[in-house]
Amino acid sequence: MEEEPWPVARTQMLIRRPVAEVYSAFVDPRVTEQFWFTHGDAVLEQGATVTWQWEMYGATAEVKVIALDQNRRILMHWLTAVEWVFSPRGEQATLVTIAASGFEGTPNEQVDQAIDSTGGFSFVLAGCKAWLEHRIRLNLTADHNPDHQLEGWNE
Repeated sequence: MEEEPWPVARTQMLIRRPVAEVYSAFVDPRVTEQFWFTHGDAVLEQGATVTWQWEMYGATAEVKVIALDQNRRILMHWLTAVEWVFSPRGEQATLVTIAASGFEGTPNEQVDQAIDSTGGFSFVLAGCKAWLEHRIRLNLTADHNPDHQLEGWNE
């Protein structure tokens, strides 16, 4: 058995929607834009590199899609390895677990990065839940750090 890298940022949330709908929310940027980033340039495909933007912060990230297992799992590399696991809970609910690992730096820096990732991915899951279950945009990503938004972004 392979040893799990340390530390690991892990969070999970039950989303009361069918697994195919929840999985699609993370694969299709038109849906993901409703609760996480402001623009994604392509649907996730295995082996592809996609670009995500958070326009409110002037931030962009290139994400390499390592593996897609439809309605079950997404594995990508984005600063670190990040894995989404989708576990059906009956026909109308899905438990989504996100784990990130492979943080770099001193042990304290790695722990800080893991804590930040856990918090950030918790926001993502809460935003996804609100959007898919109630069609409400909570604006968690933008509202988390309003003092770092680009001037005039939200006018």
